[in-house]
Amino acid sequence: MVQKRNQWIVFGLLLFTNAFLAFLLFVLGLQNQLTMGAEMPSELANVPAWQIGLANAGIILVLYGILGVLGLWFAWRLNLPGVFRENAGWRNWVVIPMVAGAVVGVIVVVLDRVFTALSPTWNGFEHPPFPASIIASATAGIGEEIIFRVFVMGLWAWLFFLILRRKGLALWIGNWIGALAFAAGHLPSAMQIFGVSTPAEIPVVVLVELLLLNTFVGLVAGERYMKDGLVAAAGVHFWADIVWHVAFPLLAGG
Repeated sequence: MVQKRNQWIVFGLLLFTNAFLAFLLFVLGLQNQLTMGAEMPSELANVPAWQIGLANAGIILVLYGILGVLGLWFAWRLNLPGVFRENAGWRNWVVIPMVAGAVVGVIVVVLDRVFTALSPTWNGFEHPPFPASIIASATAGIGEEIIFRVFVMGLWAWLFFLILRRKGLALWIGNWIGALAFAAGHLPSAMQIFGVSTPAEIPVVVLVELLLLNTFVGLVAGERYMKDGLVAAAGVHFWADIVWHVAFPLLAGG
């Protein structure tokens, strides 16, 4: 009972942190820096930023909370750590995810440079300006891991376990589905960048880069999730984004 209570406490802290950071983006006027030129709907033009931020925070608490609770139910049915692996220590909760995320971020940067070299008309993906990029990295690290690792990966792993009765295989199938869903979840942003209405209209080089790199990040985060839980997966995602969206643009002068 004590262990489960600690798991719920940490999950609640992560959820409220994500909601607070989303609220903070609006209060500080940084949300516009993350929308890549998309205009605020006219009906919200005169609504105070703090009210929009509060509404977004509420949506996060409810939607991500429900998905997280369901996903943790799947995790514990599969004997996965859930939020964090008990007695693993800070090395597994913090240090390994930080190192793994930084390495993943460097690989993403290198591969991005390779893809941009393959297409003279493609200059690479846009990055959120600093300091919004730090908050965006944190909200993505928590929120997207709740959705794609805890819920999507957990759901499919549990379903395939019921069918195959082989937990290891079911977990890796779930990991691939979660990683591919995570990659596909970035398609709307790419469509917005190019001003197109379908993914098929995105340039092939860009589409391949987006799907390949995000699937790679998702698989590594999923591997950490299986071993050490949501905290570790969020750590990998956060530090990969810090290298990719924060350090790389600053060092490149962009």
